[in-house]
Amino acid sequence: MEDLKSIIRDVPDFPKKGILFKDITTLLADAKSFQRMVDLLANRYIGEKIDKVVGVEARGFIIGAALAYKLGAGIVLVRKPGKLPSETFRKSYALEYGTDTLEIHTDAIQKGERVLIADDLLATGGTMAAVVDMVNELGGEIFECCFMAELEFLEGKKRLPEGKTFSLLKF
Repeated sequence: MEDLKSIIRDVPDFPKKGILFKDITTLLADAKSFQRMVDLLANRYIGEKIDKVVGVEARGFIIGAALAYKLGAGIVLVRKPGKLPSETFRKSYALEYGTDTLEIHTDAIQKGERVLIADDLLATGGTMAAVVDMVNELGGEIFECCFMAELEFLEGKKRLPEGKTFSLLKF
């Protein structure tokens, strides 16, 4: 995993002073590394009968769509307000440098569907905790929350369902 970790670029003071941003675009741009990352994540879920993969705006769309394709599952998008065209459920939450709001279509997940939630990075867990609440509210059964990378020192995992978190890379 060190080879994948080494491709991720550190950007100091982004999006604001004092934050060291893990820029995954360098890994995504490297075809072999991107393919390896997707395969490593997908292999964990093959045979688990995942109905839907939820991709969280915006980098989670990339990982979520790739996983949905590999798993033969549908992809559900969680977006910022005003981006989805039909009836939505909205959730506001705190994150490491402010607050935000997300929306999901109210008919995107059916009661009892097995759901894998995918995003690029687990930091404080605020975004993912909001998405977990949204999926639960719609009646989905969360199989796991998966991440390409995790910033362990921020302890975001503590805000998520116990035993239902997986991160490929840990910083």
